[in-house]
Amino acid sequence: MTVTRPARLTGAALCAALALIAAVWILQDLAALGSPADLAWYWAGDHHFLLRGRSTTSLIDPVLLAAYAAVVVAALRSRHAASALAAAGAVTLALRLPGLWAPGSGALVTALLELALAAGLVLTAAVGRRPTAAPYEREPGRPRTGPAIAAGILLALGALFVALWELYWAGELPLEVTVDRFTGGRSVVKPALAPPPGWLSAIAVGLYGTAAVSCLVRARHARAFGLLAAVLLAAGGLGGVARAVRYETLVRLGDLTTPDAAYVLTSAFELLAGVTVLVLLAGRGAPVTAPGPYPAAGARPPAPPYPPPPGW
Repeated sequence: MTVTRPARLTGAALCAALALIAAVWILQDLAALGSPADLAWYWAGDHHFLLRGRSTTSLIDPVLLAAYAAVVVAALRSRHAASALAAAGAVTLALRLPGLWAPGSGALVTALLELALAAGLVLTAAVGRRPTAAPYEREPGRPRTGPAIAAGILLALGALFVALWELYWAGELPLEVTVDRFTGGRSVVKPALAPPPGWLSAIAVGLYGTAAVSCLVRARHARAFGLLAAVLLAAGGLGGVARAVRYETLVRLGDLTTPDAAYVLTSAFELLAGVTVLVLLAGRGAPVTAPGPYPAAGARPPAPPYPPPPGW
């Protein structure tokens, strides 16, 4: 299956609109902070400096911005366009849904607009599919066995670690706070557009798990979902490692409590695993036999049409 040209153009336009929304909010936060470095540290989780006004974006926003830009290119040029559009749309729907009950009209309007665009992406990916017919068209390829299995294992471990941390916090925090981590209640302080931390963990577990299974069975959509999961995994790990470097906890693991040391090590694993999965899935896939006029090796080509068309 491939994607029609109108569907490619529509998907690229929808992703460009989503990228524009993310860029506008990021620029607003940059204007409020006045320094790209301060904004980057804020995304990494360092909130020990004053903001002129409430922050709107989180680490999710630059990740989605990069993903949308990549999907625009994939929608126009890649044979994996359908799965790329579907992955971007599904993840956006999941991450932006809590914005419907977030405080503030700006967050609500943004959530409504992004949810509508994301639903359009999923619909475009589903409706715009068609069988490959021309000789020069090729089916979306499957990832190679070795890299796919390795990527699947790393993504499965990432899902496991995120789930274990949520179970740990559920046991350490009061029930009301645990519920707020998933619903965005009053006890949770977060940027306006950011999903609640527990909700984000649940989405990450679902995305990493889905991508891991897709890689292990070498599905045709494994690359799109795997790359998106890898970006999110690496970004989360980068934020944790950056905080560890900033506060010099990375070199003082022996002096930390067991949970703190485990968190630093988990962040390092997420960063390395995410980058590794990106490298594994970005490589050349398994060979695909392109449909064409020669169905079998050694078969004779068909006779030219008569009368021959212009330019034959």
